[in-house]
Amino acid sequence: MFKAFLQLLFPDVCVACNEPLVSQEKHLCTDCLFDLPKTDSHNGLYNVLENRFAGRIMPQYQFAYLKFKKASKVQHIMHAIKYGGNQELGQMLGRWFGAELKETGLENTFDVYIPIPLHQKRQLERGYNQATCIADGLAESLGGIVLENAVQRVRATESQVRKKRIERFENVEKLFDVKAPEMLENKRIVIVDDTLTTGATIESCFEAIKAVNPKEISIIVLACAEQ
Repeated sequence: MFKAFLQLLFPDVCVACNEPLVSQEKHLCTDCLFDLPKTDSHNGLYNVLENRFAGRIMPQYQFAYLKFKKASKVQHIMHAIKYGGNQELGQMLGRWFGAELKETGLENTFDVYIPIPLHQKRQLERGYNQATCIADGLAESLGGIVLENAVQRVRATESQVRKKRIERFENVEKLFDVKAPEMLENKRIVIVDDTLTTGATIESCFEAIKAVNPKEISIIVLACAEQ
């Protein structure tokens, strides 16, 4: 009764539209849930990631769940996961995307999920890595294990937000180091991140993992910024 009373005074709201949630809704209201702007890249439609990485790296699979635009509902969702402490939302969306990938025949296709690492100082400040939450959800639906510390970020970087494209790549050059190569060798690896813009950070991580001879490397992101 007390919980119901608190809910009456301070109702949970949708992270995307800020409207009160009703019974059985969690994090996202039904309207926003069915209005999510999905890329459908895993269904054979235009794959924005293939275009983004063309001529640079060649992942085995490359998928993005949602289309990201500034000041959109997806930005509110990603902000809640990345800065708002809502790890459960990241896991939930990872689980949902994993379920959709499973329907296309990708169950048990991946051995190891590598969340893009944060620098140690930033992770201590935030208390968690948002990419790990997403990876946990994906692994729950598709199978495989999440290795959070097999790859480490060796130095802090400046924010990518206001950098030009070439500056972003220079900012993340040789940014990652594989600390447990024996756990990645001859494995089917998935690099997981929350939001992809130019892809510079993921590309740097891809090259570091490639050097330890995995069987294959794929990329899955929760959202991809349109360019």
